[in-house]
Amino acid sequence: MVQGVCHCEQRTDGDLNGEGPLPGLNGNKLSAGPPGGPAMRGYLVAIFLSAVFLYYVLHCILWGTNVYWVPPVEMKRRNKIQPCLSKPAFASLLRFHQFHPFLCAADFKNIASFYGSDKFDLPYGIRTSAEHFRLALSKLQSCDLFDEFDNVPCKKCVVVGNGGVLKNKTLGEKIDSYDVIIRMNNGPVLGHEEEVGRRTTFRLFYPESVFSDPSHNDPNTTAILTAFKPLDLKWLWELLTGGTINTNGFWKKPALNLIYKPYQIRVLDPFIIRTAAYEWLHFPKVFPKDQRPKHPTTGIIAITLAFHICHEVHLAGFKYNFSDLNSPLHYYGNATMSLMNKNAYHNLTAEQLFLKDITEKNFVINLTQD
Repeated sequence: MVQGVCHCEQRTDGDLNGEGPLPGLNGNKLSAGPPGGPAMRGYLVAIFLSAVFLYYVLHCILWGTNVYWVPPVEMKRRNKIQPCLSKPAFASLLRFHQFHPFLCAADFKNIASFYGSDKFDLPYGIRTSAEHFRLALSKLQSCDLFDEFDNVPCKKCVVVGNGGVLKNKTLGEKIDSYDVIIRMNNGPVLGHEEEVGRRTTFRLFYPESVFSDPSHNDPNTTAILTAFKPLDLKWLWELLTGGTINTNGFWKKPALNLIYKPYQIRVLDPFIIRTAAYEWLHFPKVFPKDQRPKHPTTGIIAITLAFHICHEVHLAGFKYNFSDLNSPLHYYGNATMSLMNKNAYHNLTAEQLFLKDITEKNFVINLTQD
């Protein structure tokens, strides 16, 4: 419960949870009551004022203790995932159903407390970085999940990885047929439409992986920042406010301009990444001092997001040829698998086991699985 003054909205209809107007409101005069003189009238006035005060307090409590301590309009925006009559195949993986994956400026601290993100530092929580989150979120125009006119229930989604296995598969038309298409980082659509399609619903990124060429912008795409360090949020804040970008502290030079408009940008709730790391990939919360901490790849984070917003999830581009280090790493460019083999930030063995498990259990369908 937030302490201090409760900033309640004025009720014009006098109605609370279906009850009628309180007596004495709307200018109605109180009855003088039984005889007894001024003392009795003062007693009745005191009762009336106490009733009004109690009404005010109850209104504040009921308004302020809905699930997430947000105004009713915020709650309405959080119910964008249309319920289904049947459970998804992967329901056993989920701790929370109807989870809203994007942080909102009005309530992110309370959401963090509810889901435990206030107990973790970045990249899996907001502890010690709440001010960075607040500043970045204050410059965004929305935290909506889907368009307000999108009422399609039980969404069928495809998560498109960047793997070289997508080469020459001509899955573009198939991918474009899904309700939701999730892509990641700088995996291009332009020039690869036949292989990966044209549409993008969500694109996950971090400062070192986001597009900087405006030709790659799609106004219908929602771009989702996955923050791994406070600098990522500061980078977003600086770009949205026209500040100077300090590139120190990034593992690779970040984008110095943002091709997406503020209305397109969201910030991913760290709970999504934490779920992938600790519950699904079983990473330790504390790594030995002689080991570099491992984090989920953007692809696994994208799948985790899909499980929380979709009813059916298909995959494409998540198969890698580890037996041939000269095989293409991506469906674009000239990078080879040798680069992935040198990566010290991810546990690819754990991720491949996870992908194998969810495929064998029919939690997902892999479109590029031979």
